[in-house]
Amino acid sequence: MLVTKELAIQKSSYEEFFCIIQDLIKNETVQKMRSFKQHSNTSCYKHCLQVAFYTYVVCKKLHLDYISATRGAMLHDLFLYDWHTHILEAKKFTDMHAFSHPKTALKNATAIFNLNEIEQDVILNHMWPITIKIPHFKETLVVTFADKFSAMKETFSYLTDLLHTKKAYKYAYVFLSLIVFRII
Repeated sequence: MLVTKELAIQKSSYEEFFCIIQDLIKNETVQKMRSFKQHSNTSCYKHCLQVAFYTYVVCKKLHLDYISATRGAMLHDLFLYDWHTHILEAKKFTDMHAFSHPKTALKNATAIFNLNEIEQDVILNHMWPITIKIPHFKETLVVTFADKFSAMKETFSYLTDLLHTKKAYKYAYVFLSLIVFRII
């Protein structure tokens, strides 16, 4: 009975999560995020979806404005360009992607959606502490940490896949494993 109850709660959470962002993910411009890589092999869209879900879970648990935070998280990287090439075009330090993309994402998001104060803050200040823009809301802090967690998870997953698919890496992995087990 407990497993069934937990599954029912989890299913309703997913349903509520998708209801919150339904209008966002159906939007043509938001769908364009699927065309751009974010971290390793993860699309910008998938990254934002993951950050939005982590944000939803944490903010709901902490009794914060999980609706605004989730919606802002879904749009936090709506910059719509390949940042891997953008970095080469930066003329000054503040033009680099890490510093400039929140403004671009906010501009793109406000052109399409009517955003409240929390949603705007989430998009503009999610790069703290890399940028000196301090979040004004607890919800923005949650998105900031969810963003960093998601980025690390995506990168680690990519590197793990790489280790398991490339022959040279496989041999190095086996060799290191033998050394570690030999020591233990």
